[in-house]
Amino acid sequence: MKLGLNLGYWQRHADDATETVLAAERLGYDSVWTAEAYGSDVFTPLAWYGARTSRIKLGTSVAQISARPPVTTAMTAMTLDHLTGGRLLLGIGASGPQVVEGWYGQPFARPLARTREYVEIMRRVWRREEPVTGDGEHYPLPLPGGLGKPLKLITRPLRPDIPVYLGAEGPKNVALAAEVAQGWLPLFAFPGKIEEMYGDALAARSPGFEIAAMVMVVISDDVQAALDGVKMMLTLYIGGMGAKQRNFHADIIGRMGFAESAEHIQALYLAGRKDEAFKAIPDELADGISLVGPPGRIRERLDLWHKSPVTSLLVMGPRDEQSLRTIRDLVLG
Repeated sequence: MKLGLNLGYWQRHADDATETVLAAERLGYDSVWTAEAYGSDVFTPLAWYGARTSRIKLGTSVAQISARPPVTTAMTAMTLDHLTGGRLLLGIGASGPQVVEGWYGQPFARPLARTREYVEIMRRVWRREEPVTGDGEHYPLPLPGGLGKPLKLITRPLRPDIPVYLGAEGPKNVALAAEVAQGWLPLFAFPGKIEEMYGDALAARSPGFEIAAMVMVVISDDVQAALDGVKMMLTLYIGGMGAKQRNFHADIIGRMGFAESAEHIQALYLAGRKDEAFKAIPDELADGISLVGPPGRIRERLDLWHKSPVTSLLVMGPRDEQSLRTIRDLVLG
């Protein structure tokens, strides 16, 4: 199993995590990842850290496809991959209707079809075999009825096959990742239930397909306090990161076996009763998707992750070198 560090959104603390990234590189972490929603973008912090490192891979978790036309993401990825010596792992995702329609002003409909078309256009850009055209419904190139003509990327990519990962939660989207991408980025993974939930969706994955699971890690002798930290994050995602009619995060929690709890938590949160929503999150759920407690407890619970189809753990939370070292020794030792 490989080990990565997920820094999340730069905007949260507006801090420079260079020292953390350098520590992760020294300790042998395989990758570092950044994120975007409707604050900081995903590429700028990654370029900043890439300029200060030499080995660690650089991942986007995830670049939202509604934020940029596919050729823009392809150009940005090609540039960053070139400047960092071929270290980019390009994670993309459809996000959800609140962000897509509310922030980007784009329609959210048919996210799977849009994602498939998006990936294909990026690959045409990187291959540079011919001027890029697209006859799909969502990203026609050149624009029909206009004055444009098909164009070919001016700069030759360092790698014409930059790895693409999909951030996916629903079974159909996971199946799409297995079909068209090199990896899958699950936000919430319950290691003992991955095969049950996604076995059929992952059946078509090719050899070497990566499952890079984000997992919150809290090293603490106070297990309940650590679980409460995980529950704070879950409260926001289940309750507020999505529309009442369509919340993919609540849906995935339901498929993990907590459907009644997810519905109750969301109702409380949307009613403004956030403290009650927090208290309604089962400890079993928070514990199942995270690694918390003293090192010995984390070591025991890692057994489930090693037995799962996950190939990389992308740890969220730790920033100091000692914690990163302890996690490395637990996961890789």
